[in-house]
Amino acid sequence: MKALQIAATGMAAQQMRVDVVSNNLANMSTTGYNARRAEFADLHYQQVARPGTVAAADGTVLPTGIQVGLGVRPAAVSVMLAQGPLTETGGDLDVAIEGRGYLEVTLPSGGAAYTRDGSLKRSAEGQIVTADGHVVAPGITIPPEARSISISASGAVWAYFADRVEPQELGQLQLTAFANDKGLEAIGSNLFVETAASGPAQPGNPGVDGLGTLRQGYLEESSVDAVREITELIKAQRGYELNAKVIAAADQMLAATTQVR
Repeated sequence: MKALQIAATGMAAQQMRVDVVSNNLANMSTTGYNARRAEFADLHYQQVARPGTVAAADGTVLPTGIQVGLGVRPAAVSVMLAQGPLTETGGDLDVAIEGRGYLEVTLPSGGAAYTRDGSLKRSAEGQIVTADGHVVAPGITIPPEARSISISASGAVWAYFADRVEPQELGQLQLTAFANDKGLEAIGSNLFVETAASGPAQPGNPGVDGLGTLRQGYLEESSVDAVREITELIKAQRGYELNAKVIAAADQMLAATTQVR
């Protein structure tokens, strides 16, 4: 009886589905977070009688055959790319990305990572960094005497001073695109790294070649839809219960078999 193993794979799949939903709900307030979705595929099939098998001496073939499925397996946990709503904060270094693209940051190892979390800060040395202290490429430093900072939609960073009329341009923020955003590897802290599946990084100025633009004083909220996630949670719970009932039914059938005299 294969029902026990088949139902067990179903329960494990629904458990993963609940794990993904719980992570989405936990990140409802995470800046720039995109919801994930668990995807599944059927397992191998036991070919009791293959379709097209010759079943008689006159050449008659089986039109469908007998293929017994062996359960389900996780296929992917993919990112549901969507623009989150923008919330006004008024912060000089709060930047929301409207459209496609990621900010590039430099990790302590020297490698590059990418994020849509635009809640930027100023380090003790005046550099523009993330909340975790990672320097935002290309490494713009704000003078300590700067009164305020302006970031244009195209990524130009300007500083204003109390003793000057004209602002000083400090540098140019860039955005990075990928051929397959879903192929990026999430490493936590709102950061992603490039993989063979994502394709190479394609940097450029905001608003050029299909890249989004920047909006200073705003942050992109999470794109998690609470109603959808609760619906997914209910469906996963019911699926788990149904698979558990299959296991109970298989157990009763096995018990009846052992009682035969």
